[in-house]
Amino acid sequence: MAALHCMVDENNRQLAESVLTAVNSSGQHYGNGLPMIASENIISPMVRKATNSDLHGRYAEGLPGKRYYQGCDDFDDIESLGIKLAKQVFNANFVNIQSISGTVSNIAALKALTIPGDKISAVSTADGGHISHARMGAVGLRGLDLHTYPWDESRMEPDVDAACAMIRDLEPKLALVGQSVFLFPTPLREMADAAHEVGAKVMYDGAHVLGLIAGGQFQDPLREGADVMTGSSHKTFPGPQGGFMISDTDDEKFQRKLNSAIFPGTNSSYHLHHVAGKVVALAEFAEFGANYAADIVANAKAFGEAMAAEGFDVLAEERGFTASHQILTRHGEQDSGAGAKAARLLEDAGIITNMNMLPGDTKALTPSGLRLGVQELTRVGMGVDEMGDVASLYARVLLKAEDPSSVKRDVRALKGEHQTVHYCFDEGPAYP
Repeated sequence: MAALHCMVDENNRQLAESVLTAVNSSGQHYGNGLPMIASENIISPMVRKATNSDLHGRYAEGLPGKRYYQGCDDFDDIESLGIKLAKQVFNANFVNIQSISGTVSNIAALKALTIPGDKISAVSTADGGHISHARMGAVGLRGLDLHTYPWDESRMEPDVDAACAMIRDLEPKLALVGQSVFLFPTPLREMADAAHEVGAKVMYDGAHVLGLIAGGQFQDPLREGADVMTGSSHKTFPGPQGGFMISDTDDEKFQRKLNSAIFPGTNSSYHLHHVAGKVVALAEFAEFGANYAADIVANAKAFGEAMAAEGFDVLAEERGFTASHQILTRHGEQDSGAGAKAARLLEDAGIITNMNMLPGDTKALTPSGLRLGVQELTRVGMGVDEMGDVASLYARVLLKAEDPSSVKRDVRALKGEHQTVHYCFDEGPAYP
């Protein structure tokens, strides 16, 4: 039998090993720190097993029972169970679980609901809209004519009366709502009524708040007028990287259109190992999701109150700071870069955040604010009492100007007490 390979080039092996070293270092960085980026989460031990499986290298184009490849019988069972669970979790008549990300779900929804040149309304990125809602993202990719809603900065939501008037005057093909900076439920009923009056479809991007919606803690878009809801499977919904396409339609023609927008519209094969992980996460969410969502919102509110008490400028104080997993803090003048500077100082102390544009900012790389999420801290067992401890650590770095390395020791000590994934069947190490 011929040799399978020649002598290994040690330089290449060392390169590969350096990648594994960096992977382990990243896990330690997050495991020893306070991860508070609002778009991230961790997976459970059972989800990890599903994603780290032979499915990683397999293909399954099509739908269960209607494949272009042999060898899909077992995966058909997995996906069929996932669709059934997702319909239960999201209280929906239609769910597609194939999308590989929230943005891909958005591209697919735009493909299903519009054609190039159509008018579309959405939240501006300057007001918290997601990049995929912008000309630089999926909306531009589809060649759509974008118009953005008037914004109510005091309420951190579209100005409902002005937005409805705009929709009626513009008569867009699609009214898109939802944000990346998402503190409060969208005034969806009023906006959806206006959209439907002029024959527009309504799309709700629930990427950030999908777990809160499924857990009954935010709003109910499908009952408030959304024709289609998209979302991510790895933010407040705590599964692996991926996306969802959800609708309450019982129109089979519309369902086929949505499925076709996913395959062959935006996906060929679709990361089967992640789909399997989604299905496990759906089963866990059906059991634990309501409690998890409630605890996230309670923690976010407590964190907002604690940050304000420390002396931070927390947005939307008059509304209780937040009704989601996020809060927003302002750290300097508009476009000053104060948010970027704050994020760097915090990371030096082991607190992992992201700078974010706030209303009035115009430069994404030099914004004045931070967007802070508590969903991962909640997942590892932190509660409202710990939110006060976390806010105190922020104050030590940003208000009292303590040496970040000194604060980092206390960050590590606090996080050391919270290393287990909760709200799942088999609790285990959060950062293996």
